[in-house]
Amino acid sequence: MLGVPRGADEKAIKDTFRALALKYHPDRNKEPGAEERFKEIAEAYAVLSDPKKRADYDSAGFAGIAGFSPEDLFGGVDFDSIFADLGFGLGGGIFDRFFRRRAAGPVPGEDIEIVATVPLSTIASGGEHRIRFARVAVCPDCKGSGAKRGTRPRACTSCGGTGLKTTSRREQGVFIQQSTPCPDCRGRGTIVEHACPTCAATGRTEVDESLIVKIPAGADEGLVLRVPAKGHPSPDTEGRAGDLLVIVRSAGDPRFQRDGADLVHESEIEVADAVLGGELSVPTLDGSITVKIPAGTQPESELRLRGKGLPRFGGRGDLYVRLAVRLPERLTADERKLWERLRALGAKS
Repeated sequence: MLGVPRGADEKAIKDTFRALALKYHPDRNKEPGAEERFKEIAEAYAVLSDPKKRADYDSAGFAGIAGFSPEDLFGGVDFDSIFADLGFGLGGGIFDRFFRRRAAGPVPGEDIEIVATVPLSTIASGGEHRIRFARVAVCPDCKGSGAKRGTRPRACTSCGGTGLKTTSRREQGVFIQQSTPCPDCRGRGTIVEHACPTCAATGRTEVDESLIVKIPAGADEGLVLRVPAKGHPSPDTEGRAGDLLVIVRSAGDPRFQRDGADLVHESEIEVADAVLGGELSVPTLDGSITVKIPAGTQPESELRLRGKGLPRFGGRGDLYVRLAVRLPERLTADERKLWERLRALGAKS
């Protein structure tokens, strides 16, 4: 199920689940099929982490757990605590979002997606990052009613406050009823006689907001941080607001190119250093270090500095130093003589 050995202990199961869940969580992985794979992983963990369910599965395979409802399967799993040490809500109500049917009730507001371009230094160590965004909010003056302060909307007499106009007719012995939005109140069920000057009777206004989000160390490119209730308001008075989805992107850095948890740095070296070997100062996330250039280094060779990349689950990535050999464009007379001697020596060998 999770790819762990049959006798794997609780820690091994939990560590394997966490690594796979981080890889396939739909807020982090937008590839097709990632959400379905995540659900399979979560279901497998729910079975293997519970001794009774695991015994049922070991004895009868999938038939032993076929009768479980989502509530039975996930009721005892605290996903949030499993990811709490990461500093962001990967749990985030996973059970409610993916495994429980949405309850009938007011329609939630729409989510907002924004991109946060975060410096590599913040991604390397984790930390706070301020974001700014615009969203629709309930008008603070009329509290969403659309009516001027001190007044209230009145019920629409055309639809009796229902917001719907119902017409009935009989065709070929069949009684037909049809409901359409009331044209007088435009489906709201109320009519505003004294409009709120702040929102022009819409009950909504656009606001600019600023808040700080916590970037986890080693945040993946495209990681989505979910901020509850910071999206657009629900069209229903009693509905909850949508969420704010913050998509993390790495800011450009003149020193490095990012490749997952690995970093690439490009350096030029002299021909003599490539042939004879030498030393090179290389920037890292923790400051510059000196590395040795092996004798006989070829153009476009790479030096691998283990553990000098970004944090990742279970360790750190590597830093690759890509070497370009700098060829002289102009030679002095003495330099030309030396190069000609080298060419002659090469021809003899």
